[in-house]
Amino acid sequence: MIYFTADLHFYHDKIITHVNRPFHDAQQMNQALILNWNQRVSPEDEVYILGDVTMKGSILAMEALSQLKGRKYLIRGNHDGFVDRPSFDQSLFSWVKDYAELVYCNTRFVLFHYPMLEWNGYFDQSIHLHGHQHNYADYNYHNLQQGIRRYDVGVDANGMSPVSVEEILSFFSKDSII
Repeated sequence: MIYFTADLHFYHDKIITHVNRPFHDAQQMNQALILNWNQRVSPEDEVYILGDVTMKGSILAMEALSQLKGRKYLIRGNHDGFVDRPSFDQSLFSWVKDYAELVYCNTRFVLFHYPMLEWNGYFDQSIHLHGHQHNYADYNYHNLQQGIRRYDVGVDANGMSPVSVEEILSFFSKDSII
């Protein structure tokens, strides 16, 4: 299975109050994010992280990432400078890019940390996945109601868990349009 997520912000105490996450401190948040991830993702799954793993450096990034199941890919966010440090183990990611596209079940997915107004295949039913804004689930429903095929895969909009490609396709299916 393929999963997507963004804006984990491991070890970032201030993100809890900044976006009103339901945790007392970063340790509790880290534990919940790791547990939620590992309950959904198997070692054989692929997970595309659309930015902002942590702001706390390469050592803590490696500590968090090494506890997460699955093959991981990173689309750089504005808080992912740790990947360029010599102390970071690059093998924790299959690759690191600024932008990527993938096709699954004849649907093009455009992956970028930041939300875009238009993207490759915008007029041809492609879906743009992003993070960065720390939206809640109502953002994705609003886009759906407006006919905009853009989806925030960040943990704040998805129950503090990765979201599967199948869940996203189902969300945008004709049966789910309100």
